[in-house]
Amino acid sequence: MPELTVELYGQEVGRLVGADWRRFDFETSGNAIQRFGLGSTLLSASVPLVPFGNRSQVARRRIFFAELLPEGDLLTDLAAQARLPEYDVLGLLAHYGRDVAGALQIYDPAVPGEPRTPFTTAIDEAAIGALLQSPAALPLGNDLATGKTSLNGVQPKIVLAHIDDAWHRVHDGYPSTHILKPEVARYPTMIFDEEYGARIARSLGLIEYATWIEEFGGIPALVIERYDRATDAPTGRVHQEDMCQALGIPRTQKYQEQGGVATLDRIHTLVRSHAHRGSIERLATMVVLAVAIGNVDLHAKNLALLHPFDAPATLAPAYDTVPLRHQPNDGRMAFAVNGVYRHADLTIDDLETHLGQWSTAANGLVRPTLERIAEVVATEAPHPSAYAGLRREIGGFVSNLLAGEPVGLPGT
Repeated sequence: MPELTVELYGQEVGRLVGADWRRFDFETSGNAIQRFGLGSTLLSASVPLVPFGNRSQVARRRIFFAELLPEGDLLTDLAAQARLPEYDVLGLLAHYGRDVAGALQIYDPAVPGEPRTPFTTAIDEAAIGALLQSPAALPLGNDLATGKTSLNGVQPKIVLAHIDDAWHRVHDGYPSTHILKPEVARYPTMIFDEEYGARIARSLGLIEYATWIEEFGGIPALVIERYDRATDAPTGRVHQEDMCQALGIPRTQKYQEQGGVATLDRIHTLVRSHAHRGSIERLATMVVLAVAIGNVDLHAKNLALLHPFDAPATLAPAYDTVPLRHQPNDGRMAFAVNGVYRHADLTIDDLETHLGQWSTAANGLVRPTLERIAEVVATEAPHPSAYAGLRREIGGFVSNLLAGEPVGLPGT
């Protein structure tokens, strides 16, 4: 089994070593400790940089790296392209670890051609449309020979770089700058619903990056600018970790009802310990937004910490802000709010009571946030291809909350 080099912001921070995927571990390099400090959590809140990792924490270290890979069909497709089993974390990271979420780059230094020279190739709209039309054929848009990208999540998508007003495919670890999500036959309105959710989130200051709907070769896609990319950062990347990684738990426990490990209060405690003061209010606003628009899928992999190279950690911008109550689901929140899971039963009192335990400021933002959402819904229409009742549905949810009533069911 090869030893994989792990770089963060272009600096080697350690290696992944072990006989196989079941027994590997992360070993911090001495240079990383000298560069970033003993016990630094720049890599992860759950994987501090220490010379000898505690054996009792080895599962956390494995989880952190395993969670750089996607889930579901996307993982299946990536593994098939690499001709590897889905459980082979080391093999998959050796193949796709050059361009992952955040600022890590992982590779096998013994492979001929390493270290690689990243590059891009221009791609026209028709070719982008072809990638979007059959995303499983080349998952994430990875070229068979030089595609080195992995990205969290379940939805089909491709990644590209936008350079000098033109689109490019990325090769050998070039940092992708945008995510493109095509329509999904089973959920034909989802990307258009998500675009509306992103607009509402942007009005609340939860999103700074751009999102829009664009057609490529006649195929519509939601285009999302990556917030973990920046031209002025080392290697063009900003490091991040999702809350599964930060808490040291696998994706199988990303919902509170899957073991009770991931909860809003645990995430609040972690954010309070590791991020700047404004992150608590940002987290609280995200919770209010999720309830207001019916985003029942705000789970531990849809929240993240940013670890900038030259600034304190912060809660990452909101992402995957999708109104979901009209889609097939059980109507239960990923995290309980004031002990309530069922979205239809939640009230403004539940929000104020739960968030008020975090801070007076978090309590005080609930009603103004709902009022701001109501303003956006009253003045901005969703995309024409969004769910026809989306505006009415969200408006009804918010109106009920502001009146002190339960959120209610879609369309009521």
